[in-house]
Amino acid sequence: MDRQKVGIISEEIIKLLSLPYAANSEIYISPGNIAHIKNKHPQDFEKYGADIEKIIAAPDYAGLNPKDGSIEYVKNYLVDTEYVKVAVRVSRGGVLFVRSMYVLGTQRTLNFIAAGKLKPLHSPLTEEAQDNKI
Repeated sequence: MDRQKVGIISEEIIKLLSLPYAANSEIYISPGNIAHIKNKHPQDFEKYGADIEKIIAAPDYAGLNPKDGSIEYVKNYLVDTEYVKVAVRVSRGGVLFVRSMYVLGTQRTLNFIAAGKLKPLHSPLTEEAQDNKI
């Protein structure tokens, strides 16, 4: 299996985070990225791995990690009150890849929001997202 497209960087995210990417730049995941996530965060991947595309398409918060420059897409799952982060980074070849996905600690997430490190997005949820309660 080659890399698989899992989303795009929206114009809203680019403006919100002042990113140097063109709107609709594609985001991919590779078998190696999936193996890494399954190895490091197996329970999180089992529970939320199928939602990576939805998290990228309709995050509740977004941020830019100052340490590694990754774009952080965060979704608040109301059913389980969990914040799930999908981290996207650019490869040496200039391609955007999902690098990790895991559940964040609630208090840590709230601290990031309060400090402005995670910024809220106000995009309306799609019908599919509402149906899935994400």
